[in-house]
Amino acid sequence: MPGILVVAEPLEGSLSGVSHELLGAARQLSAQGGGPVAAFIAGSEAQAKETIAYGADSAFAATNPALAAGTAEVLLPAVQAAIAQSGAEIVLLAQSSLGRDLGPALAFANKTGVAMDCVELKIEGGRLRVTRAAYGGNARAEHTWRGNPQVATIKAKSFDPLAADASRSGAVTTIDAAGEARIKVLGIEKATSTGIKLEDAAIVVSGGRGLGDQSAFQLLEQLASALKVAAVGASRAACDLGWWPPAQQVGLTGKNVSPNLYIAVAISGASQHMAGMSGSKNIVAINKDADANMVKVSKFAIVDDYRKVVPALIEEIKKLG
Repeated sequence: MPGILVVAEPLEGSLSGVSHELLGAARQLSAQGGGPVAAFIAGSEAQAKETIAYGADSAFAATNPALAAGTAEVLLPAVQAAIAQSGAEIVLLAQSSLGRDLGPALAFANKTGVAMDCVELKIEGGRLRVTRAAYGGNARAEHTWRGNPQVATIKAKSFDPLAADASRSGAVTTIDAAGEARIKVLGIEKATSTGIKLEDAAIVVSGGRGLGDQSAFQLLEQLASALKVAAVGASRAACDLGWWPPAQQVGLTGKNVSPNLYIAVAISGASQHMAGMSGSKNIVAINKDADANMVKVSKFAIVDDYRKVVPALIEEIKKLG
């Protein structure tokens, strides 16, 4: 039976977080009739077994030492072998530095298409249908395929991972194939960051154009600091104005977040922004406009000027310790 192949990525001897999300997405497709889920990883058999614990029915471990280079041209023959052996008609990759290269390379090699940076997946009429941003995030486009394999890269935080289940079992097959490396990796430097990552934060405080000016983000930083486990994000409009770093943008053309609590301050709630935070468990809106879309979708809304609300909220949070 045709199925799904997830191209997982190793990270410090285990699996990357987005690989867990891909396996969760694949299980949803499987439940819709997409077939069994296989996983590919350029790593050890132990890492391959980890993919099974997170949702794969079977796994392929590519063990050729040449794959340590981690480039698409080296990995391509191994992934092709996994597709052939699994019979998968759907291939899912992360929208990572590897996926951006490997996804198009797979599509070209198989004379098919690739949909990049997808945020939604479903099986419709026996085929994969995906949703992604278009026109710079001003619209959402749906794509499907006529041929196989159907290759898609998935934006991080678009799907929830499943909890690991060590009791799950499945076959692990080793693959020795590797391509020729035309690029030599001279070294890897890990980026250092301070504070809580936006995409990993349990609470996200985001500001929009309605804040009025850049200095207002200092107030949002104070709120995030009082909450202790929060990170500060922004709408695209605020980032385009230069008020907050583009790397902290929430939305279709920014980052997807799925915190326990999302506090939207002076954000109207455009569809592009909503798509990036739709996975939030609880939404609190602070906005002067009672008719704003963000107010309508929020669990709790405070309809007032944020300049009065946020300082009072900070003081009350501080009282709680």
